[in-house]
Amino acid sequence: MNSSFYEFIKHMSSKKIPLPMDTHSSEEKVKPFRLVKYFTFTSLTVIFIGTLLLSLLNTHLARTMQQKKSEEYAHLLIENLNHQVFLQFIIPVALKFGKIQLSNKKQFERMDKVVRSTLHSFKIDMVNIYDITNTISYSFDPSVIGKEDAGGKGYQDALSGKSTSKLFQRGNWFEILLGFSQHSKLITFAPLRAEQPLSSISGPVLGVVEIVQDLTEDYKAIFSFQIRIINTCTVVMGALFLVLLFVVKRGEAIIEKRALERIRLKEQLSRSEHLSSLGEMVAGISHEIRNPLGIIMSSSELLKKKMTDYDPSNLIPNIIIEESSRLNNIITDFLNFAKPRTPNLVPCKLEDIIEKNMTFLASQIKGEGYTIDKHYDNNLPEITADSDMLYQAFLNILINAMQAMPQGGKIDVQICSNDNAVEIIFEDQGEGIAEDILEKIWDPFFTTKSKGTGLGLGIVKNIIESHGGSVQINNKSQSGARVTVKIPVELGV
Repeated sequence: MNSSFYEFIKHMSSKKIPLPMDTHSSEEKVKPFRLVKYFTFTSLTVIFIGTLLLSLLNTHLARTMQQKKSEEYAHLLIENLNHQVFLQFIIPVALKFGKIQLSNKKQFERMDKVVRSTLHSFKIDMVNIYDITNTISYSFDPSVIGKEDAGGKGYQDALSGKSTSKLFQRGNWFEILLGFSQHSKLITFAPLRAEQPLSSISGPVLGVVEIVQDLTEDYKAIFSFQIRIINTCTVVMGALFLVLLFVVKRGEAIIEKRALERIRLKEQLSRSEHLSSLGEMVAGISHEIRNPLGIIMSSSELLKKKMTDYDPSNLIPNIIIEESSRLNNIITDFLNFAKPRTPNLVPCKLEDIIEKNMTFLASQIKGEGYTIDKHYDNNLPEITADSDMLYQAFLNILINAMQAMPQGGKIDVQICSNDNAVEIIFEDQGEGIAEDILEKIWDPFFTTKSKGTGLGLGIVKNIIESHGGSVQINNKSQSGARVTVKIPVELGV
């Protein structure tokens, strides 16, 4: 009878009571969004692309400004050269020789002197002067003098009165893109005109002037400056990134902590409602069974007395009494779990309660080969607690430890005080608890034993928590299990 009743209760406890929040359980256990992970990759990508684009934009802007400045510089030089050549070479030579012929050594030397003195201290790489037949009449490089059709489109534009400039660079596309090519030259073509004295109106085009400026070092200086800008931006953005990463990690930790706390509270609420419903059912059934059970026990006692006179060897009354008592103990466990009583708080000492447990278990400890090692701190404080309830809780823990070592063994009991609380640690040398069932040991009616209600640890937890304490069970590093009970010296502290 009691076996069927126990199996019925265990079956009912395993059935999940539907709760409104169960519909959200799958949503609550979805893998959380890894904010730091996505922020890290996104930020690094954005910072890298942003720094690269900013560098390219700054480099292009600086090179454009440098080229424009160099063009204006070339035009001013050509204008000054045009003036000096016309006044110091064309007019004197025309008056002296009647016509201009740079093939004449004296005329060439005079032209060279005028050009070089005019452009002295100016940064010019090459000067070429073309006549109106597109032939180089004068050049810093004697080897090109007399070369025909060398001006190209720039010469034709200048001959028509239009000044042009063009940048020539040598190197691969990557060097040219970033602005550190091996050779960068700006070539400017401008007309060489006759000047009218005391007039701003230019005369006819007499030839074409070509000025070549070497901008390689300027562009390399710009590139070096951009590198420094990139390094500075990288350091600043890196520092900003680290600050943002720290803030985001803190934020994610807070969000994750709150989410886990919310899930834990919901699971706790679901468990409490489940246990509450189960407790009401168990309490109702236990009360209904206890009344007829009392009649069975009293009747079996009466039957035992009468059978003693007629058939002393008949053991049936004893079996009925024994099984009724066992069923009564099971019902008592059910009621203690379903409706735990309120502690009767009085000053007591934990070491006295443990010693009382040892006295009760003394015969079993001695007869079955158990050894109890006790380690108590000196001057342990008195606590405010219900000594009878703690006696029951500690007794259940000690019995579980002994059952974990059926062949006998050592049980360590340690009591120490810490921060207005007292900690009791029970350690056995058994096989420990399998990891897959470690989280199930607190479930009501869950047991790995062939006999028992599976309510022992649940009752222990109810008793300890009713005193404002906590209880934890875990495996030791080598072998065996450890039960840690923490109870405040005074309830509410």
